[in-house]
Amino acid sequence: MKQPAPGKSFYEFYCPVKIIAGFSALEHVPFELGMLQARRPMVITDKGVIAAGLMKHVENALAGTDLTLAAVFDDVPPDSSLETVREAACLYRANQCDAILAVGGGSVIDTSKGVNILVSEGGDDLEKFSGAHHLKRPLKPLFVIPTTAGTGSEATMVAVISDKQKGVKIPFTSYFLMPNAAVLDPRMTMTMPPHITAMTAMDAMTHAIESYTGMAQNPLSEAFASRAIRKISENLLKVMDNPADAEGRLALAQASTLAGVAFSNSMVGLVHALGHSLGALCHLPHGLCMSLFMPYVMDYNKDVNAEKVAELLLPLCGPEVYAATPKEQRADKAIAHIRWLRDELHARCKLPRTLLETGKVSEEQLPAIAEMALNDGPIIFNPKEADLEDLLHVLRAAWQ
Repeated sequence: MKQPAPGKSFYEFYCPVKIIAGFSALEHVPFELGMLQARRPMVITDKGVIAAGLMKHVENALAGTDLTLAAVFDDVPPDSSLETVREAACLYRANQCDAILAVGGGSVIDTSKGVNILVSEGGDDLEKFSGAHHLKRPLKPLFVIPTTAGTGSEATMVAVISDKQKGVKIPFTSYFLMPNAAVLDPRMTMTMPPHITAMTAMDAMTHAIESYTGMAQNPLSEAFASRAIRKISENLLKVMDNPADAEGRLALAQASTLAGVAFSNSMVGLVHALGHSLGALCHLPHGLCMSLFMPYVMDYNKDVNAEKVAELLLPLCGPEVYAATPKEQRADKAIAHIRWLRDELHARCKLPRTLLETGKVSEEQLPAIAEMALNDGPIIFNPKEADLEDLLHVLRAAWQ
């Protein structure tokens, strides 16, 4: 009898997050809060969400119910911090809140997870819960209402909070950080500008592709990742051409969550290792970093996972293209499609395709980016090992 490959005879898959999705998803929030005996939710959000008028949808959904919107914290910066988390937790306690509604993108969601640790565990020392699995009991009710479609944080057990004084980002990982529910309502992503729509979608695409092709993939994560890729492929350019396409917006939001579930269970790889380093050193948006590196890393990994890359052609391009492409050409065609998609996004919103096009990266910085990426966690899940020279090779390919 054929024996399973080492490490492939066992896997875990976990996602307790309830998904509430559709054109009236927000209106279901009061019922869900009531089921958890929460009556005084606090909203955590940012100035951009307020300026875009998105809070009115949340307020309207709570109006006429027995819930009281007890507090609104709208001072979350693009890169959250320990100070921000403590300030929001103080407001939560002062207003006797009993649940959190996170309304925003990745920084808001990470902040909300951090706040939930403090208000559930007590005190102001968030750092003692950093690292993996230091939380030992459920936290307060947390509902995430994404206003972007990319991070997938609404379905993950991870939060990253910056320590501004030390200049480092502190990771927190725990099953108890996973929200009670993710609320996907297209009204909340309708106002995203084109370049944000493009970057966040490519972030989700990278989550899905690295999850599908990485070392820790499993049958369940593959199913979520494949569906995410298909939804992005079918809807991203439609939404770029018609930003008011509510069906397309909902599809991209669902793709982000699907990809979040996938990579939360099977990890990411070298695109993220390089992207984290590029973002830290050159201060570029995370989604852009993912888009910049994806085809080059796929090409680098291809000699060890060409069969998995080839399978991506089906959700990327559809059954007709897949069937018409010879088996030995499918991996290259899948990578070529990612390049084509980036060209289309560049034509529509000038999203950079190379490090040179960003105008914020110098060729002299490439060794420092490579050095930092060597020590970034996701690199250990990449299907192909990489040393410093390998990383420099990928970076030079992405340069111009």
